[in-house]
Amino acid sequence: MFALFQSARKSLRQFRLPILAPFIAMGLAACDPTALSGIGNSGPSVDTSKPIAVALLVPRGSGSGSDDLLAQSLENAARLAMRDLGDVKIDLRVYGTAGNAQTAATQASLAVSDGAQIILGPVYAEAANAAAVAVADQNVNILSFSNSTTIAGGNVFVLGQTFQNTANRMISFAKSQGKDRIVIAHANDVAGQLGRNAIQSAIASNGVTLAGAVDYPLSQDGVVAAIPRIKAAVDNSGANAVFMTSPSASALPLLTQLLPEAGVSPATTQFIGLTRWDIPAPTLDLPGVQGGWFAMPDPASNGAFRSQYDAAYGGQPHPIGSLAFDGMAAIGALVKSGKSNPLSTAAITQGAGFKGANGVFRLLADGTNERGLAIATIRDKKLVIINNAPTGFSGAGF
Repeated sequence: MFALFQSARKSLRQFRLPILAPFIAMGLAACDPTALSGIGNSGPSVDTSKPIAVALLVPRGSGSGSDDLLAQSLENAARLAMRDLGDVKIDLRVYGTAGNAQTAATQASLAVSDGAQIILGPVYAEAANAAAVAVADQNVNILSFSNSTTIAGGNVFVLGQTFQNTANRMISFAKSQGKDRIVIAHANDVAGQLGRNAIQSAIASNGVTLAGAVDYPLSQDGVVAAIPRIKAAVDNSGANAVFMTSPSASALPLLTQLLPEAGVSPATTQFIGLTRWDIPAPTLDLPGVQGGWFAMPDPASNGAFRSQYDAAYGGQPHPIGSLAFDGMAAIGALVKSGKSNPLSTAAITQGAGFKGANGVFRLLADGTNERGLAIATIRDKKLVIINNAPTGFSGAGF
């Protein structure tokens, strides 16, 4: 793909838009979670002198090699986190969901019957939703690896990085830098619309101006045809930033090359991304992304986790494997608090949050999360952090 992107203008007729990366798509296929609305629980009574029974639901058994690799990475990361829990003892039991909603529901029920006091996983949104419904009346919370806010709430929390979290961080930073009139450029597919909605919400909550929103079909002609409309939105509103939802493997290379060619200068109109612009690595070489802003997990924390994982298992974790580490770290911190109900909804959503593989994070009462993200840019084809990730949150702790 990147042989095409390096000269997007010359190879437009060859340009193809691929399927979204699995770790993004997994968060978009959600069931209706209305059965969970309003549910919160006090959590099981916990005897901290005994091992805490934690069920880990992973997509093992689907017949897909990639699912099996993901399942192993999640289990490895969870066990890695257990090494750092000191006196907290965990009885970790692993259940395969086959990446299937019905199987996930059955396995979640089995896990609770086996004594699980909290559930980590599953990965895919439909499976997580089904598992949550299956144990909704069992006083057990679920820390899912999904990033879908559509399943969040009640007894299910999502650990995956959400569009809303990223949009809030980026808009807040943009405002601090004087970039306060934003045009949104988004695909008209589900991911693009969810991204647009998140950005619009962040714009409203941060008191900046929505200067326009331009959509486009995910096709070569659709992206090219959107360029004059985006330029018109910028010119007519006096916008000083364009916020793009598309990832590097989709429309981003064309947008960032063709907009400057059409007269939308990055020198005066800041380009902002909802996704990471440094992966895959060849993205760093694209002329159009130089100087753009995007968010990413705390590099120091993530680097330490990856080194620790490599030392333990002789390789690198799956991109979302770190979420299992985060979930286990949160459970350990909660149990260390010494409370009799450390796995309750109230405890899980305590304001100070937790420290995980990607830096600090906290789980919110609506089942979503807030992660401490760094702001990055690309200069001379190299990643540069321009605003460090926060190291903590304000709010009540343990």
